[in-house]
Amino acid sequence: MRSMERRENLVATFSIIGADPQTGEVGVAVQSKFLAVGAVVPWAKANVGAVATQSWANTAYGPEGLALLEEGLSPEDVIARLVADDPGKNLRQVAVINAEGVASAFTGEECYDWAGHIVGRHHSCQGNILVSGETVSAMSETFEKSKGPLAERLLLALEAAQRAGGDSRGKQSAALYVLQEGAGYGGYNDVKVDLRVDDHPEPIEELKRLFELHKLFGAPSDKTVAIEGDVFEEIKQQLVKVGLLAKADQSSYEGEVKDALKTFTLRENFDDHWTEDDMINETVLEFLRKK
Repeated sequence: MRSMERRENLVATFSIIGADPQTGEVGVAVQSKFLAVGAVVPWAKANVGAVATQSWANTAYGPEGLALLEEGLSPEDVIARLVADDPGKNLRQVAVINAEGVASAFTGEECYDWAGHIVGRHHSCQGNILVSGETVSAMSETFEKSKGPLAERLLLALEAAQRAGGDSRGKQSAALYVLQEGAGYGGYNDVKVDLRVDDHPEPIEELKRLFELHKLFGAPSDKTVAIEGDVFEEIKQQLVKVGLLAKADQSSYEGEVKDALKTFTLRENFDDHWTEDDMINETVLEFLRKK
């Protein structure tokens, strides 16, 4: 390992790559004292795997690594191929995971202290220029103990890494990138989560805030509530509050109230959860209540 006598263009960071073979999700979460780390480190392809490339990052490792995985190479063999002809390999750090959850990682011997990685069940955690190895250990332990959607587990691990010390130089950017076949907007692509914080004093906290918004808009509840009684009265009052109804004295949902609620639902990007029935989506109702 090396001390930090030169560090221009150095993507010092900590990251985690993970896969959930049951759901088909693959993804990467990353934080760094580096502008827009999400444009450099994370790479993934649904039903194939994910790559994290950092520490004097060779961004060619991303697409080339995914292509090699798609050809059927193991993550270990993919890394061997990637670094074989790279004259800067001793400064590189890279991790690769396939859709089955098999992972491998490489930390070049000239990466700046603290640098290293842990490969575990369905994940790999890695970092360089860290306060200590506790950052990587905390990340791995948190992921292994967690349950739920892959994006949430990756984010929990990233948060634990920061609490354990994180990047010794500080904080600047973070990203969360998760793919699953057909899980993108409208089902037209595989991008389930693609969130970036490019420059922020608390990038992980900001990433968490964005993820909560993503869950609200990207995956609302399918449950609906009947528009009647107290719910009907509450909806009218809230629509007045947001300026879509002049007053709340209507006795029927049909007509003015329904039109106003439809305008609100579409305006707030809940297009897929509008219904012409006398029902309101549970998430839309909760969102309206907070206005």
